[in-house]
Amino acid sequence: MNASYLRFAGRRLLQAVVVVLLAYVFTFVVISVLPGDPVTNTLRNPENGFTEEEIARIVAYYGLDQPVVVQLWQSLSHFVVGDLGVSLRSNLPVTRLVAEVVPSTLALAASALAVALVLAFAVAYGTQNLPRRYGQGVLRALPSLFLSVPAFVVGLLLIQVFAFQLGLFRVIEPDGAWATFFAAVALGIPVSAQVAEVLITGLDHESRQEYAAVARSRGLGQARLFAKHLLKPSSLPVVTVVALTVGELLGGALIIETIFGRTGVGSLVQRSVSTQDLPVLQAVVSLAAVVFVVVNLLADLVYPLLDPRVRLDRAPRKAAGQPGPEQPTPEQPVLERQVSVP
Repeated sequence: MNASYLRFAGRRLLQAVVVVLLAYVFTFVVISVLPGDPVTNTLRNPENGFTEEEIARIVAYYGLDQPVVVQLWQSLSHFVVGDLGVSLRSNLPVTRLVAEVVPSTLALAASALAVALVLAFAVAYGTQNLPRRYGQGVLRALPSLFLSVPAFVVGLLLIQVFAFQLGLFRVIEPDGAWATFFAAVALGIPVSAQVAEVLITGLDHESRQEYAAVARSRGLGQARLFAKHLLKPSSLPVVTVVALTVGELLGGALIIETIFGRTGVGSLVQRSVSTQDLPVLQAVVSLAAVVFVVVNLLADLVYPLLDPRVRLDRAPRKAAGQPGPEQPTPEQPVLERQVSVP
């Protein structure tokens, strides 16, 4: 691992930290300007049963009687050290509430990502190996179809067919294996469209290269050509696409959980919105931002290791009045692809 990669990783890590902090500040500002007073609506609601001592402790903890700037500083200080606060509704630590529901949401999102990747690679493989008269054109149209159908529509159809008509799973048992699988299918189908489009474009580009023509002239079959030569270079852009679809997976998981009746982050957000439990909302949005940034950071760090054509050196700079090709200098950073991307 050379020094240029370490400098590149350090810059990306610093950028990720800044993005997470800015996302937290933005979320706090948006929530703070929402109408309603959490102290009046939640803490002093007789149904919640808070005593005056508990109310005073919570108000002091969050600085709810202080200006917004002071509240932001206190909230950000707690967030940096991993303290997500206390729920205004249940008086329980937000960390505990989130930890109880995150595993279910992560299992759904991970299963949906696996379904999306399998489906995308299957469609892309068919477009390269099936004869045109046997549906290659239909396969190329599938990503557009998948992308145009909302995930909640797919989920309702799957529930109607496989739960009510075929009885493969029961809607009152949403955490079962079959229920989780069909929920993942509903969430993964729209995501697979983006991966399939990028992969098909990459395969079309690589199949027109000279090395592919040479391999065919030597008698290499289409299936072996796909597996040994075309798949790896075509899959590199998929790393970036998968990282960008994490936000869609997390957002779609909230909808799919509601449709399938799963207990996850979606149900926690729904309860928090209805009760104006601002610390929980703040924590969920901030953690979603952290997950998204971390996944994209990992993609940025892995991509140069997978593709040796990525340069991590410095940007070229040409001195004024000096003709000739530009040479790299140590003052200006760049991440540059050496080949054209289709």
